[in-house]
Amino acid sequence: MSAIKVGVITVSDTASVDAAADRSGPTIQEIVRQRGHGCVRSTILPDDEQQIRETVKNWCNDVENTVDWIISTGGTGFGVRDRTPEAIAPLLEREAVGIVHLLLTESLKRTPLAALSRPVAGTVGNTLVVTLPGSVKAVKENLEALFANGFIEHAIDLIRGGTGKQVHTAMGSGHGGAPHHHYHHHHHDHHDHRVPQPRSILSHDPSLPVYARHRVSPYPQISLEDALSMIVNEIRPLGVVSLPVTPALAGNILGEDVYAPQNVPSSKTTSVDGYALRSSDPPGTYKVLTSRTHALADALPEGSIFRINTGGPLPAGTDTVIMVEDTELLSTAKDANGQDAEEKEVKTLVQVPPSDNIREPGSDVHKGDLVLQRGEVLTSLGGEVGTLTFVGRKEVKVHRKPVVAILSTGNELLDLQSPNPLPSDGWGGIWDTNRPSLRAALEGMGYNVVDLGIVADDINAHVKAIKQGLESADLLLTTGGTSMGASDLLKPVIERQFGGTIHFGRVSMKPGKPTTFASIPTAEGEHERKFMFALPGNPASALVTFYVFVIPALRKLGGWPDERCHLPRVRVKLGDAMRLDSRVEFHRVIVKAGEESLRATSTGGQRSSRVASLSGANGLVQLPTKREGGPDKLEAGSYADAVIIGELQM
Repeated sequence: MSAIKVGVITVSDTASVDAAADRSGPTIQEIVRQRGHGCVRSTILPDDEQQIRETVKNWCNDVENTVDWIISTGGTGFGVRDRTPEAIAPLLEREAVGIVHLLLTESLKRTPLAALSRPVAGTVGNTLVVTLPGSVKAVKENLEALFANGFIEHAIDLIRGGTGKQVHTAMGSGHGGAPHHHYHHHHHDHHDHRVPQPRSILSHDPSLPVYARHRVSPYPQISLEDALSMIVNEIRPLGVVSLPVTPALAGNILGEDVYAPQNVPSSKTTSVDGYALRSSDPPGTYKVLTSRTHALADALPEGSIFRINTGGPLPAGTDTVIMVEDTELLSTAKDANGQDAEEKEVKTLVQVPPSDNIREPGSDVHKGDLVLQRGEVLTSLGGEVGTLTFVGRKEVKVHRKPVVAILSTGNELLDLQSPNPLPSDGWGGIWDTNRPSLRAALEGMGYNVVDLGIVADDINAHVKAIKQGLESADLLLTTGGTSMGASDLLKPVIERQFGGTIHFGRVSMKPGKPTTFASIPTAEGEHERKFMFALPGNPASALVTFYVFVIPALRKLGGWPDERCHLPRVRVKLGDAMRLDSRVEFHRVIVKAGEESLRATSTGGQRSSRVASLSGANGLVQLPTKREGGPDKLEAGSYADAVIIGELQM
């Protein structure tokens, strides 16, 4: 059967004000995805009976965005505000008493307090509705019971109008499995790997005739927010390695705290150009000594001063520095040709107090000072690499930066630099735009790229290229072959040839709906699996989804803190009107700094195949979805959020 489309409702007065307080809702979504199904809707509601009832009713009656199973969490106890059963029970057309009995039985095995829970379950139209308690522990226990032995899949199949034959067959062949075969608790504060979860194969079988292909995508269309969360939650950083401190460190993340191994400066040095002398020396005429005529370890003779440049050490016996500006040249030494060659005598015009114009040992950094912290980004701006050099670190531990393998798919593509002519059918093909543009972006960010070229629309060619990518890189990035065409082979190859997991295969966004995020089990790599993005083939779609999805994945692999994995967002004032769509849309813009705010101007036509819409663009305005009864566009002068993908203009 195809994946179950699940809607999750968290009922909590607290979480409706502060979404961060919701732990049960995300737990349900994670378990649903691990089982190979999709969370297509989620919301947080207060303990308000009317709001709960209206939300369930609207979701069940929405024929365009159907939901197979609504799971609520919270509001099922005997608290004064617990009204979830009262809100949902009047909607149920067929009560599922057996499900209620199952939930209570499983919960009572663990705690007698489960007797205070008041679950309800049943169908509203073609949607199953089940209420769960609000605790994370209870949610996990109840879902484990519902997923055991294919129970919930069987129920949904019957509600959809099926016979349940598929589920019975799977159970008879031993593939139903006990829940512990499929369900693992995952905690995000440790470092061990996450084993890829088995799931149903949803892709079409490419060995079947063309007419047998899917006419409707079996992959649930998930929200942008869910897709981004899934990426950051699934990926674990690569390991830590020691690298020499050179400019090549730019873009790496520190894997250790860095402490100063010594004082900087290590001895007294000058902060100006001038002459070292004793603070007791009065204004007058002095003989000039230099590093060529006097050793630093020897005390400075009376009647002499020592010429010194900024940063230079002071000779023994001196305790202050007079600036060049406070002296006059009296005489010079001549060379063999009688030409002025060196200062001989200088007159000091002022008496300088002790320690004037001097940097004391350790005045910049003391030995043992923390100068850089683990997790800091070593930017290409030079400050961090300069700091490491400043304190004398020759090597430093950093998270390994991922290597990226890229390929384009499609028989219609030609490589601009070495075009192979297509069969003579009167059509010359199209240039492969995606590999050059993605490679430019990746290498501009400091990533090493393995270019696997153009891959034909052939299963064997796909398998060979993906194998090569898995062997040579940490992340595989492909374009094309992700939609509903008969020759779109990436999803079938990932699932059927490599036993991979499609974490999501469609996202509710424009451009980029068929964007696919997958993992493939492998003996290579540090976490027993490697990740893969299959981006749409249209050039603008490929670049937009690269900035939205791939960069956060690369940063997470490279050890970036979660809060910095995504590109920065800013509030901008729109210079042009922008039409709204039923999906979240990323409109390509040029962001300039104005007197009062940042201003975003459209780059023109936004068709997904028009890569020119990204030429010169340094931002992506994230337009909200068009709402029923709401405006069709955001007018010029409105404000919106923009993802910054390049340098701001003035």
